[in-house]
Amino acid sequence: MTTFTPTQQSILEHTLAHTDGRIEWFPENLKGGARQKVLQALVTRDVIKEVDGVWYVTDAGYAMLGVVPKASNTPPVEDDPILDAAVTALEASFAKPRTRANSKQAMVIEMLRRPEGATIAQICEATGWQAHTVRGTFAGAFKKKPGLAIVSEKPQGGERIYRIV
Repeated sequence: MTTFTPTQQSILEHTLAHTDGRIEWFPENLKGGARQKVLQALVTRDVIKEVDGVWYVTDAGYAMLGVVPKASNTPPVEDDPILDAAVTALEASFAKPRTRANSKQAMVIEMLRRPEGATIAQICEATGWQAHTVRGTFAGAFKKKPGLAIVSEKPQGGERIYRIV
C-alpha cells in the first residue's frame, strides 16, 4: 500500500471529492517552493501529471488511492493536422545541416569534400582563420553536424590532409 504525507493525502482527497481529478486546491499554509516540492513528489511517484498547465491525478494515482476514476482524468487530445505537419517539418529541420551556403564553414566543408581533401594551411589561407581555429572547428562544429566524419592522413614527408567521408 502506498503511503502519502498528510499534506499529499489532503490534496488528493479534496481533489477526488470535489474536482474529479483536477488539482485545484492546496492547504492554506502550502505556498511557493513547498507546494512545488509536494507536486514534484507526486509526479515522481506517477500519482499526478501536468496537462496544459493543469495538474491531474493519473490513472496510476487513482489505483494507488484505491479509487476507480469516474471518467478519463485528463482532457481528450484531438488530432490537429496543422500542428502535426508543423511538428513533422520542425523535426525534419533538425536533421538538415545548418550551414549557410556562402559562409566560411560551407567553404571549409566544400574543401574537405574534394577528392584531394585539404590541409590546415589551405583552409587557413582560404578563410583567414588561424590553425587553432580550423582544428577547433573540426573538433566542435563539424563533429556535431550529422553525417560529417572527418578523417586525416599524413603522406610520407607531406602535410596532413583532411577529408570528409
